[in-house]
Amino acid sequence: MGINSLETLRNGKVLIEAGNKEDIEILTNDIHEKCGDKPEVIVQTEESQDGNLQRSKDTSTQNVEKTTLAQNPEFNLNKGDINAKFLYVTKRHTRNLVIEVSAQTRRMLIQKKIKLGWIICGLGDYLVTNRCFKCSKFNHRSRECRGTVTCPRCAGNRALKDCSASPEDYKCINCHTFNTHHKDAKVCDNHSALDRNCHSLQAVLGKYRQNTDY
Repeated sequence: MGINSLETLRNGKVLIEAGNKEDIEILTNDIHEKCGDKPEVIVQTEESQDGNLQRSKDTSTQNVEKTTLAQNPEFNLNKGDINAKFLYVTKRHTRNLVIEVSAQTRRMLIQKKIKLGWIICGLGDYLVTNRCFKCSKFNHRSRECRGTVTCPRCAGNRALKDCSASPEDYKCINCHTFNTHHKDAKVCDNHSALDRNCHSLQAVLGKYRQNTDY
């Protein structure tokens, strides 16, 4: 079974979120079997749950392999199949774990979900582009750049910290350059060059996938 989240409430109760009704029934029966009738189990509807759910932070790069193997026997993973690299937190406060696996393990796990600690995690490729902080273009670093300073937000000749452009004035230098050379296949350039949905960024990531031996 899978537990989505676990939270201790102010009134001393414990709020557990499971993935479906079957998991809730298994958990309820297990609590009664091991603890008797002393702890009261109340199955709440989604509308009656109170408070913000918090993800467990018990999983670290040191124990992720052991935890993954123990909680996901259906994948038949062995010791050494997973190499945890690092954890990072996004601007939306989502914790992400980057792991290194073989091509065979990647093909088996990609787009699947695994139980990890108290949460169920989605899996996907982790791809990072080399983006120049000076000219905002791809595939080189600022110390190697021979271009001019270009704001990633408005494509002006200024640093990002000096930009005051509003969203309607955003211009992606990469998509603008693409449109200059592709008159018949223009794409939207009214966005920041840092936008994860940028056409030019997705094109670069697409080439990375094609050139990676999975």
